[in-house]
Amino acid sequence: MRKALLVGALFSTATLTFATNGDNLIGLTPASRGMGGIGVGMPVGPVDSVFRNPAWMSTMENKFTVQFGGILFMPKVKAKMDVPAAMGYTTGEKKSKADLFTVPEIGIVHRLSDRLVFGLGAFGVSGMGVDYRNARDAGGNIVFNGMHTTFQFMRIIPAVAFQVNDMISVSGAIHGAWGSLDMGQGQSQTLGLGAQVGASLNFGDFLYAGLTYQTPVSMTYKRVFDFDCYSSGGCDGIYEDFKLEQPQELAFGVGAAPLNGLKVGLDLRWIDWKNAKGYKKFGWKSQWVVALGAEYKPMEKLSLRAGWNYGKTPIRGKNLTGAVAQTFNSSGGGVPFTDDMLAFFNLVGFPAITEQHLTLGAGYEFTNTFSIDVSYVRAFEKKVTSSGFCPGLTGSMSGGPYNCSISAKNAQDSISIGASWRF
Repeated sequence: MRKALLVGALFSTATLTFATNGDNLIGLTPASRGMGGIGVGMPVGPVDSVFRNPAWMSTMENKFTVQFGGILFMPKVKAKMDVPAAMGYTTGEKKSKADLFTVPEIGIVHRLSDRLVFGLGAFGVSGMGVDYRNARDAGGNIVFNGMHTTFQFMRIIPAVAFQVNDMISVSGAIHGAWGSLDMGQGQSQTLGLGAQVGASLNFGDFLYAGLTYQTPVSMTYKRVFDFDCYSSGGCDGIYEDFKLEQPQELAFGVGAAPLNGLKVGLDLRWIDWKNAKGYKKFGWKSQWVVALGAEYKPMEKLSLRAGWNYGKTPIRGKNLTGAVAQTFNSSGGGVPFTDDMLAFFNLVGFPAITEQHLTLGAGYEFTNTFSIDVSYVRAFEKKVTSSGFCPGLTGSMSGGPYNCSISAKNAQDSISIGASWRF
């Protein structure tokens, strides 16, 4: 039992728990977040387009736009382990103390010519986490081994859009990535590189459609963990590398402006967690994400927004058997992880399980060159439970078999604000 808890604790990568699809933000700028995270199939703002679908930068009316802002996250994450009293280990339900975070975003978009537009954005886009350092059971004992580690992921994106004609635009972007991972034995930072292509169709500012693809971003965190500490041979003092790849994404969207002042959009996005290095080892499933959003302008300077976002959790509940599910390489050979260890890791340390999101937003143009946008996102509580085999009991206690369960709950609130200048 102790070995399973220690491994799960030290492999939990996070102190940030975003309102997310997996560990990815549902949207970046307040305009997109207020409309469920859309932006592939219709334009929601030039800076947001740098990330979501750069082809829509070509619709920018001004010569130059700069925007900066941030997101305030307030996650409510809880974990629970139900085990037999004979094991001598009880937790009840405990709340993670990682409950308030800020994430910045900044971007510029510049029209170089009638057909060519350049954009540059820096966005915090992924992360997750927990903090159980002071969580104690009824006897005053620290539970979950005081789990507290960190994962942060940021993209820096230069992008260009070319307007082929009045209807069609195409785009390309480079995704420079920075990641930070601390698995309890020291922080490792690394860089990665990916790419994105996109296209947009604008049918006279009445109907819209868009398509975009992002490549995987492979990240290797150097000397981040001594896997041999959890093998039969014990620690050897050599810290191994760990690969955690942000997955490829394919997205398609449509939009319409059926009434004066009203726009509605629908995006479908596929996120390939199942085949991404690192996530694949821990059994994550790929996601289909549905995002629906609308914007209504009751007056020229005021925009009101609402949306909905759904993506089935990539972490699923399982019937635990205690069988070896994965093996992690180390300097001393392979370290086996049983399915109960992976369940502990995913549900206690990496609970990226939110599914349903309701979003609201507003924007106001104070002058012809300056505007403010705000949004609110509510990720409704989701619970996932794995049950069955109790780790560490086989052959060590009489009266079995014993049944255990590991569960996580995750709900989130977030507020974002952004200021834009157009020239």
